[in-house]
This record gives sequence, structure tokens and C-alpha cells, in this order.
Amino acid sequence: MVSTTSDRMLSGSEHAAQLRKAVIAATIGTTIEWYDFFIYGTAAGLVFGKLYFPHEAPLAATLAAFGTYFIGFVGRPIGAAIFGHYGDRIGRKATLIATLMCMGIATFLIAFVPTYASIGIWGAILLTILRVIQGIGVGGEWGGSVLIAMEWARTHGSRGLVASWPQFGVPSGLFLSNLAILAFSAWSGDQFATWGWRIPFLLSIVLVGIGLWVRLGILETPVFQKLVSEQKIERAPIVEVIAKQPREILLSALLRMAEQAPFYIFTAFIFAYAVGTLKLSRDLILAAVLVASLVSFITIPLSGHISDRIGRRKMYLIGAAVMGLFGFLFFGMVDTAIPSAVFIAIVLSLIPHDMMYGPQAALIAEAFTPRLRYSGSSLGYQLASIIAGGPAPIIATALFAAYGSGYAVAIYIAACAVVSLVSAAFMPDYTGKDISTEYDAGA
Repeated sequence: MVSTTSDRMLSGSEHAAQLRKAVIAATIGTTIEWYDFFIYGTAAGLVFGKLYFPHEAPLAATLAAFGTYFIGFVGRPIGAAIFGHYGDRIGRKATLIATLMCMGIATFLIAFVPTYASIGIWGAILLTILRVIQGIGVGGEWGGSVLIAMEWARTHGSRGLVASWPQFGVPSGLFLSNLAILAFSAWSGDQFATWGWRIPFLLSIVLVGIGLWVRLGILETPVFQKLVSEQKIERAPIVEVIAKQPREILLSALLRMAEQAPFYIFTAFIFAYAVGTLKLSRDLILAAVLVASLVSFITIPLSGHISDRIGRRKMYLIGAAVMGLFGFLFFGMVDTAIPSAVFIAIVLSLIPHDMMYGPQAALIAEAFTPRLRYSGSSLGYQLASIIAGGPAPIIATALFAAYGSGYAVAIYIAACAVVSLVSAAFMPDYTGKDISTEYDAGA
């Protein structure tokens, strides 16, 4: 058990400087990791079905491509367990460096995977293996990036805002991934499906280098340093948190239903639906998702800040309720197939998501006692991946195939919202409380 934080007390200005560095390092790191994760989802919706499952009917090929997409979500709880263990054992910083390497190398290698035309089904198998490694990397990333920022926050009244900045990495990664696809789609033209899609995956290795340089310059959090000095490090934190705080793990997963499932419908399924079914321009959808991610640059930290004022749980409940209604508006506009209406629907789509995603980091992380926080928050957060985010594009595709209307998908979104409303209502809320010392589960 080691800590990279100096034993001496930091002055106020030094602490503030470290807080800024931690927030920047967490945000840049999550941006890079989510760029890597999202670039796959966009490519799955646009080209993977044709390249790796060419003998399937268009619908079956899309489902197969989203099947490999889903596998990445299965890897996320595995990553949460692995990296959560080490994050609570050896520290937040060292673990975050490992998650970045895991994700970055897997994404870079995807650029070299041969298609079905070259090696048959082995192309899809290799793609699936690398997607699992991607999922493992991002599974350990979230908890560490939130904690490396939140545990440097000096005042109780600012944790929601501070913890929302690593969440900012999601729209940033979404923006960069869609920008890369849009740019190389325009550059490669008709050759996009041949080689143009590979370039954004290649570029990830440059981003990983930047991320490593930034993360190597931060110190370990004061909360973890305190755990080390007080000899409160758990030998098996994953086992301990499952035994001591199973309620918080389950609620963390379920309350994400209204946030995560719609997000991947709005940002991944929409490509297959709007381009493949409604025959709209690929570049129009890419541009709309780009603008939506820009809106999130404001709405995520704003929602985190508001949660510091009215409470995490209350802010989350408002967001879940709005999402339950918004799905019907979204598909009502998209199903018109009018380019301007579709564009506006996509641009608006992430606002109800962000109303939950902004306060979510602090709401989940604060629910776990410090010595088990990396493991517990990561596990709860990432378990949602296999019940919400991963299956969402597959469920949406199947619902549309069965009922021929986006309203069936809207009903699915509303059902997810109900689950989140109930779960968030039972989630403990530690807004404004001290989270640096050990506390009992469910307090």
C-alpha cells in the first residue's frame, strides 16, 4: 500500500492548485477514455454491420454490430471490480494511469482489425476481444476520475460541481469522436467504409500520450492519504463493499436506467435508425450529435452546481421525470424525418440526461464510505452497463423491428425513468456532509 501524496500539510494555495490539477487531469483523462469508447459506438452504427457481418440482412447485421458493442458494457463491471480493488488498495492516481493505458491500447489496435472479407468471422472475434478490453478500461476509469477530483474538494458545498467535471469528459469525448468521424468521413468520401473509419482509432494513441503526461503530474487525494496514515486500507475492498453496502451498489445501478439507456439510444441507435431506416444524411446526424455534446458542456456542470444548492437526490429526481416524458417528444420529432426537426430533437436530447448525469457522480460516490469508495461506486455505476447502456441499442432496434415506430422505444425510455425515480428516492443523500471520515452504510 503506497501513496504518492507528500506527508506534509499543503497550504491553502497549494491545495487549490492541486484541486485544479486534479480536476483537469480527471476531465482530460475521461475525455480521452470516452472518445475511445464512443468512437466504437458510432462506427458500429455506421459501418461495422456491413464490414464484419456482410452476409446478414441489414437489420440482422445492425443487431450483430450492436452485439459486439454490448460486449464492451459487459467488460465494464469486470473493470470496476479489478481497478476498484487497486484503487482502494494502492491509490486513485496509479489506478487511473493503468485504466488509461488499457483503454488506449485496445482502441488503437481496433484500427488494424481485418474485415470479414480478409479473415472471415475472425475479424468480428478480434473486434469483440478488443471491445471487452475497452470495457474493462472504462469500467475502472469512472470511479477513479470522480474520486481524484471530488476528494480534493475542500468545501462540502462544492462537491457536486467538482465531481461533475469528470462527467464533462462524456460530452467532450462524444464531441471529439463524432468530429473525428465527420472529418474523416468527408475526407475519405466513398472510401470511408474501406479505410476512413480506421483513422480516428489510430489517433487515440496520441490522446493517450497526452492523458498520461497530465495524470503523472497530480498527487494522491487527501482522503486516501488519510486512510493510509490511519491504516484503514481494506485487504479485499470489493468483497467488503458487497457485504457492507449491497443496497447502495444496487441503487446506484438502478438509478442510472433513465440516464444511461436513453443516452445510448440518442447517440448510438440514432445513427442506425435515422441513416439506415429514415434515409437521412449521415453527416446531418453526426453534426446534430456534435451540437448536442456542446450543449452538455454547459448543462452537466450546471446540474452539478444546482445539486449543491437543492440536493443531489432532488436534482436527480427532476431529471428522471423529465426524461420519462422527453422520449415521446424525441421520437415524435425524429419520426417526421424532417431534417430540421430531427436535428433539433437530437440537440435537445442530452439536456434531460445531463440533469441526472451532473449530480450523479457525487450522489453515487458520496454514498460509499471512504475505504470502500472506489470499489463500491465503480461497481454500482458500471453494473448499469449490462442492464441499461449495453442492451439499449439492441432493445431499441428490436422494438422498432417489432412495432415499426419510435414510440415503442419512447415507452421503453419511460419505463427506465420509473425505475430510476424509485431507486433515486431510496438513495442516501450526503449533500453538504463530511465524506472524508468513515461512516456507516445507509447513514
